[in-house]
Amino acid sequence: MEAREGKERFLKQRQVLIFFVLLGIAQAGSEPRHYSVAEEMESGSFVANLLKDLGLEVEELAARGARVVSKGKKMRLHLDRQTGDLLLDEKLDREELCGPTEPCVLPFQVLLENPLQFFQAELRIRDINDHSPVFLDKEIILKIPESITPGTAFLIECAQDLDVGSNSLQSYTVSPNSHFHLKLQDSPEGIVLPQLVLDKALDREAQSEITLSLTALDGGTPPRSGTALVRVEVLDINDNAPEFAKLLYEVQVLENSPIGSQVAIVSARDLDIGAYGEISYVFSQANEDVRKTFRINAKSGQLLLTQKLDFESIQTYTLNIQATDGGGLFGSCVVFVQVVDLNDNPPELTMSTLINEIPENLQETIIAVFSVSDPDSGDNGRMVCSVPDDLPFILKPSVENFYTLVTNTALDREMRSEYNVTITVTDMGTPRLTTQHHITVLVSDVNDNAPAFTQTSYTLFVPENNSPALHIGSVSATDADAGANAQLTYSLLPPPDPGLPLASLVSVNADNGHLFALRALDYEALQAFEFRVRATDRGAPALSGQALVRVRVLDANDNAPFVLYPPQNGSAPCTELVPRAAEPGYLVGKVVAVDGDSGQNAWLSYQLLRATEPGLFGVWAHNGEVRTARPLSERDAPRHRLLVLVKDNGEPPLSASVTLHVLLVDGFSQPYLPARDAAADAAPADPLTVYLVVALAAVSSLFLFSLLALVAVRLCRRSGAAWAGGCAAPGGRFPGPLVDVSGAGTLTQSYQYEVCLTGGSGTNEFKFLKPILPNFLAQGEERVSEANPSCKDSFEFS
Repeated sequence: MEAREGKERFLKQRQVLIFFVLLGIAQAGSEPRHYSVAEEMESGSFVANLLKDLGLEVEELAARGARVVSKGKKMRLHLDRQTGDLLLDEKLDREELCGPTEPCVLPFQVLLENPLQFFQAELRIRDINDHSPVFLDKEIILKIPESITPGTAFLIECAQDLDVGSNSLQSYTVSPNSHFHLKLQDSPEGIVLPQLVLDKALDREAQSEITLSLTALDGGTPPRSGTALVRVEVLDINDNAPEFAKLLYEVQVLENSPIGSQVAIVSARDLDIGAYGEISYVFSQANEDVRKTFRINAKSGQLLLTQKLDFESIQTYTLNIQATDGGGLFGSCVVFVQVVDLNDNPPELTMSTLINEIPENLQETIIAVFSVSDPDSGDNGRMVCSVPDDLPFILKPSVENFYTLVTNTALDREMRSEYNVTITVTDMGTPRLTTQHHITVLVSDVNDNAPAFTQTSYTLFVPENNSPALHIGSVSATDADAGANAQLTYSLLPPPDPGLPLASLVSVNADNGHLFALRALDYEALQAFEFRVRATDRGAPALSGQALVRVRVLDANDNAPFVLYPPQNGSAPCTELVPRAAEPGYLVGKVVAVDGDSGQNAWLSYQLLRATEPGLFGVWAHNGEVRTARPLSERDAPRHRLLVLVKDNGEPPLSASVTLHVLLVDGFSQPYLPARDAAADAAPADPLTVYLVVALAAVSSLFLFSLLALVAVRLCRRSGAAWAGGCAAPGGRFPGPLVDVSGAGTLTQSYQYEVCLTGGSGTNEFKFLKPILPNFLAQGEERVSEANPSCKDSFEFS
């Protein structure tokens, strides 16, 4: 919930910030506000209160991140957010900041960050009278011929005053004397030039040198002054003054010119000869910057550099050069030196606002606000800003070399969580100079990725009869998010089958996805089941993913074989009948068993463990068929008991045993096989043969009819004897259908048997069984009377 509220708050702030960026751009073109302060005020001095001009309340200053920015990296002002007062950060020296320029104005901006808004302003630094006039030459020497007529004016070296306006140099005074008075003249540059005017003719013989005191006064309150000594040397007559070839020399000098390089050569000539024709060159009215930067050869007039030029400090120099001959006459010229700018300053970047971490999935988010500057001029000072094209950021120009760095598309933390952005500022000079600023932008995570399982479905195998709380497997999911958004919790979903008691079968560890069987599983009751596991992250809102888990129960050999036939739960044992005439391999019976297990645990094999007569019978291992192993003889016992072992193929194997009773029967007929149709193979019979066959058939039919009548009479007599307590015999053929035991593998043809059971037997054990055929009737009666004098039932088998 907190992450969602933070995201909504960030979106609102971003919208407001973009709105005020546009508003600030619209207002940036308005007239700047003006403030003033006297120079040399202490750091922390009050300049102005900006609340009214900004149209804000005190509480809004800190909330909107108000602060002062200015060109360059050095901050001279700062804004007190608690009061709205604009204060000095350092003591300001007007002469250092502006030199002779008046007015001295420092532009600055008031930046409101949230939302972004600019206010243009200017701070004017008022001059105070903190500098006295200074003569660069403490002693001024004037050589004046004695022939100079009164009224001639002599220009003398003026004083320098770093102050401006009323605090600058205003007037000069000269000490009282009888030869000169002081005359002040204004130059085109607005400089007051002092001139000594000769009041009466000089007489070198009377006085060869006159010493004067020249005082310069400024207009401050109280005024400041500076003094220089003027020595006037009276010379002999010199009637030709030096003359320059040009009164104005204009030259251009590259700012990277080496020290000692020649700037220009001035030349003057004097028509006099001798000492009066010897010319020397000196600077006239040269300020301190000229004297530090240039040097002139007094003999050749060659103008040389004495220090490096800097276009950004001074763009032009005006040099007044005076040529003086040996007689004191002089001529003047002006050398105008223009410094040619070179691209020797790389652009400067000043960062105003920087946001190092932003949420993903936001459109057009402001990352940084910065300004650029270049002290060079022309193309050397024009700049271009850029960021790499392969990054999702663009630069938008604001006001007066201010730029904003914004995202141009939504960022995805899962694709990239950190960006190193290089802002490149290049000027248009030759060669181009470049400044780079590196910032790191971190992308914070938003829960926008659902957990994903490593597999869409899992298949787990569990052996039955497992121990409770058995670890049966694990599921695993991953989340591309980070932090709490990537912390997963696993849980079971309700199974699709409502009848499946999943809660009592398995459980999942919520932290690591381990699955456990809660109770022992039974393969015979539940062979397989499936369910779904859900992985849920801890983001807001939470996201989840699902995976299907299939559990296969592996069979264990925990069920012994169960014998279906012969049945083991009856009170009377099952007896198989075998004729003594059976051949080897005769099918006596078949043991049928099943196993509740599966696979190789249910593969059954049969083995004869014990027999009444070993070697007489055998059991096939794979199907349980019991067959004779050799021919039967009269010496073999009539009753046999076989113990058959049924064993599965499990590990360890389980087994069951069954007892099979076999009764050997004499006179048991062989299966009837239909005779081959001989008529088809014989040759066509002659008429005599036909007659003989018909006669034989008639005699045979008569014989059979008589035999049947005799059998019927015998059966009726036996029936009467049975009702009297003897053996009962059915009249005629046994009713059908007959019992088919061929499925058990005992007999393959249909036969009729007469079964006599002892009257008092509790187990209904078979005592005798014989085929009911006419040719064996007499023999059967004798055996019945001997073996079982009291038979109760007669059966028919097929």
